[in-house]
Amino acid sequence: MVLSNMQIGLAILGALVLVAMATHAAWTARKNRPRQAAPNGPVIGPDNQSQVGAGIEPGLDVAAFDVASFPLPVLEKRASMDALIDVIAPIALEGLVSGDAALAAMPPTRRAGSKPFAIEGFNETAQRWEMPLAGQRYAQFQAGVQLANRSGALNEIEYSEFVMKTQAFCDAINGTPDFPEMREEVARARELDQFASDHDAQLGFVLRARHAAWSPGYVQQNAARLGFVAGAIPGRMVVPASIAGMPPVLGLSFDTQAALADDPAQSAIRDVAISLDVAQVDRSEFPFARMREAALALADSMDGVVTDDNGQLLAPEAMDVIGAELEQLYDTLDQRDLSAGSALARRLFS
Repeated sequence: MVLSNMQIGLAILGALVLVAMATHAAWTARKNRPRQAAPNGPVIGPDNQSQVGAGIEPGLDVAAFDVASFPLPVLEKRASMDALIDVIAPIALEGLVSGDAALAAMPPTRRAGSKPFAIEGFNETAQRWEMPLAGQRYAQFQAGVQLANRSGALNEIEYSEFVMKTQAFCDAINGTPDFPEMREEVARARELDQFASDHDAQLGFVLRARHAAWSPGYVQQNAARLGFVAGAIPGRMVVPASIAGMPPVLGLSFDTQAALADDPAQSAIRDVAISLDVAQVDRSEFPFARMREAALALADSMDGVVTDDNGQLLAPEAMDVIGAELEQLYDTLDQRDLSAGSALARRLFS
């Protein structure tokens, strides 16, 4: 069969259209696939343009993140109880009690309801209150329960549980407790809880992708450039405090399921949360300034925008207002002897 020139031309044109469609589909698929982390050198976006934010890739991808380069946290000794945020019941003794006997008499749980409960002995040698230690001897003890935390104020039921646990301990070591009046302590707990509720700030920025989504490795790689390291939970990174063992300065989190996917490179992440728990971090760390700088730097390097939880863009002026309000909050906490990042503040706001 002989084809006319027109038929041949149409066939060629059809083939060209098919090639063009296939090329466009491939280009679109590549453009829309999640941005990937680069093994070395600059981070490369789907358009082959170099992206700011190259760096080592921590955490979930098996890429080379040398955890040995970060110091292991040093566990901070638990602070002694403080009448500012604790109910404290002194325990008189008939004679010295060994730390071994005290440990054997301790209740099985260290909580009264939702409130931390503790028993401490006074170490005469070290001149300090401490959790009972084997091999030590103590001439006095004290029991305490926290007045408030983020679960609310100490109530009558929790106070009664505190009394029962303390009395059982005292019966075992031949001690005599002196309990404060319940009604006064519960009222004090409510006042402290009201103050804490009025001054508890947990800030969050959301980084949203403008166009192409991000893979977990891409997020990790860019965040690592700004000092974030892998957290204990998949999909979470943190900026460590300058003092080992203290709470992290900032947190960064994204979809845990994306981080745990069989092939994380194919997971599409369109938003990342950056968080600051104000009362947990010392103001000397300049946490809000670092939070703001990190959010803007990530937005620039990852082609994203910074919004609040409701998706509203955060202008520099709005961030300035937040920063000014935080300074006032820090001052108020200082005046109450609950400075942000202090042991008492970390216990109260937990």
